[in-house]
Amino acid sequence: MGVKARLFLMMLLQIAVWGAWAPKLFPYMGLLGFAPWQQSLVGSSWGVAALLGIFFSNQFADRNFAAERFMAASHLLSGLALLFTAFQTEFWPFFAGYLVYSLLYVPTLSVSNSIAFANLKDPAKDFGAIRMGGTVGWMLVSWPFIFLLAAKADPAQVRSIFIVAAVVSFALAAYSLTLPHTPPKRGDEAADPLAWREAFKLLRVPFVAVLFVVTFIDSVVHNGYFVMADAFLTQRVGIAGNLSMVVLSLGQLAEIVTMFVLGGVLIRLGWKVTMIVGVLGHAARFLVFAFLPDSIPAIVAVQLLHGIAYAFFFATVYIFVDAAFPKDVRSTAQGLFNLLILGVGSVVASFLFPHLMGRFSTPSAAGPEVDYQTLFLVPTGMALVAVLLLAFFFRPPQPRPLEPVAA
Repeated sequence: MGVKARLFLMMLLQIAVWGAWAPKLFPYMGLLGFAPWQQSLVGSSWGVAALLGIFFSNQFADRNFAAERFMAASHLLSGLALLFTAFQTEFWPFFAGYLVYSLLYVPTLSVSNSIAFANLKDPAKDFGAIRMGGTVGWMLVSWPFIFLLAAKADPAQVRSIFIVAAVVSFALAAYSLTLPHTPPKRGDEAADPLAWREAFKLLRVPFVAVLFVVTFIDSVVHNGYFVMADAFLTQRVGIAGNLSMVVLSLGQLAEIVTMFVLGGVLIRLGWKVTMIVGVLGHAARFLVFAFLPDSIPAIVAVQLLHGIAYAFFFATVYIFVDAAFPKDVRSTAQGLFNLLILGVGSVVASFLFPHLMGRFSTPSAAGPEVDYQTLFLVPTGMALVAVLLLAFFFRPPQPRPLEPVAA
C-alpha cells in the first residue's frame, strides 16, 4: 500500500472514532436522565481538551514522542476510556470517562495531521485528498447502527456508540504502529509553546478581528447542530433511531462533493461571498428544520446543505489564512481559528443549546416536548448576524485567490 493510501486510511479511522458517537451523544444523555447542565458539562469536555491542546498537549507530543507512537498509545488508552464510559449510567463516572477520552483523543487530531504533512511530498496539493478520508470514515461508521439500534432504541442499545468507537480506536492504535516513522521535532522545528500569544496579536488587524468574531458565531451554530439534530430527527420528525445517523451522514457526502468544487467557487465569487454563502447554508438548514418538520423529504434533502455550510465557510477560512497571511504567522493564525472551531465554539454550544432545549420544553405525558420552531430560530438569527458582519465589515486584503487553489 502506498504512502497516500496508508495516510488516507489513517484519517478514515481517526474521524470514524469521532463520528461513531458524536450524533447521538446528547440524545443518549437525555435517555440517561442527565439534566441540561450535566449534558453541557459533558459536551464541553471536547472543547476543554481542544483548549488545553493548543497550550500544552500538542506541544508536548510534538517535542517528546514519535508521532505514530503517540497515536498508538493515545488511541489505546482513549479506547479503554470509551469502553468505561459506555457502561456508566450515573453522571459523575460517565463524565469522568468521557473527559479522559476527550483529553486523550483531541490531541491526536493535530498529530494525525502532522504525520500526513511530514510524509507527503507536496502537502499543499495532496493533503485535501488525504483529509477526505476522515469524511468517508464519518459516513461509513454510521451504517453499523442500522443493525445495532432499534427504531426506538433504549440506553442499553445506544451505548453501542461508544463500543463501536472503542473498537475503531483499538484498530487505529494497532494500525498507527505501521505508519511511517515521524520522529519528535527538536529545536527550531518544534512548535513554540507560547505561539498562541503571537496569534492573539493578529486580532489587532480589523479584517482578522471581524473574521474571528464571525468564525466564533458560526462555530457555535455549527456545533449546536450536532447537539440538537439527532433528537430533532427522532423525536419530532419521526425518523427511526437506527436510521438517523445515516440521514445525518448525507451531510458528509455533500461535503465531499462541495470540496471538489470549492477552488473554482473561490476564484469566481471571492472570499467574502463564498463565506457568506457558507453561513447562509446554516441559516437555511435551520429554517427548514423550523418550518418544515413534517416533511421528511425536505428534512432529509436539507442535510445536503452541510457540504456548503462546512466547505464554503470553515474550509474557506483555512484556505484564506494560508493565502492572505504572511508565511511566518500562518501556523499560529490557523491555530487561532482552530481554537474557535474545535474549542470555544464547542464549549459555548454545549452550554447554550441544552439550556435552550430545556427552556423551550413543555411537560407532557410522553415526556418533555421541545418547541423546535422557536429553538431553531435562535441559530438562524445568529447565522444572519454573522452574514451581516461579513457583508458590511469584512474587508480582506485581496478580494479573491490570486491563483487557482486546491480545495
